[in-house]
Amino acid sequence: MKTYLEPEEIMMLEEATTNLRDRLLVRLLFRLGCRVSEALALTVEDVDFKHSNVTILHLKRRVHLSCPECGARLAIGYAYCSRCGSKIEKVLTQQQEHRRQRVLPLDSGTLSLLREYIRRGGPVIREGRRLIFDVNRHRAWQIVKECAEKAGLPKLINPETGRVHNVGPHKLRDAFSIHAVKRDDSGDGLRMLQEHLGHQSIATTMKYRKVAGEELKTWYGKLWEKDES
Repeated sequence: MKTYLEPEEIMMLEEATTNLRDRLLVRLLFRLGCRVSEALALTVEDVDFKHSNVTILHLKRRVHLSCPECGARLAIGYAYCSRCGSKIEKVLTQQQEHRRQRVLPLDSGTLSLLREYIRRGGPVIREGRRLIFDVNRHRAWQIVKECAEKAGLPKLINPETGRVHNVGPHKLRDAFSIHAVKRDDSGDGLRMLQEHLGHQSIATTMKYRKVAGEELKTWYGKLWEKDES
């Protein structure tokens, strides 16, 4: 069973769409390698046609738990504070927002598709912002899943858990990442991919190198070169 989609299969997925909006959604998820939440938050103003790039805003909310007696950080489910030993009846909670921004280049074909979509009046106004897509996260998953089934694409297996999944938006992000690793798995290439994907840790990016398997195949092949010659 396959673990990821090839670019040719993404093309089949795109061809299975029935309207310009869905085609653009599939194209952006793959060509930008962005998260579905990032794609759905895109506005017309985020697209810079002159410089061929898109600004991605990423917002993460984190809740920190702490002891009401001494202020020590706590993990979920703690009954006693590890610092002062107090019994935890009610923790203090603090929500922090982490906003990050990255500017990603975009190919001319996708920019042309975006321009045509905007020209046809595709974007919608929500709270004063011109959103590219008027769909929620659930509908975006449905669109990708239904198009994958229509295109006859197989379900994919998670190499870490062994679980089988339908083709969803995140599988397009995976496909972009593995395609990038196959083209350039050098140290510089991986650092560029880390920056493009918005990973805080290079370890997260490195998992795509493992999935792509090119380094392992090369190493294994060298073990038997002398025997086969």
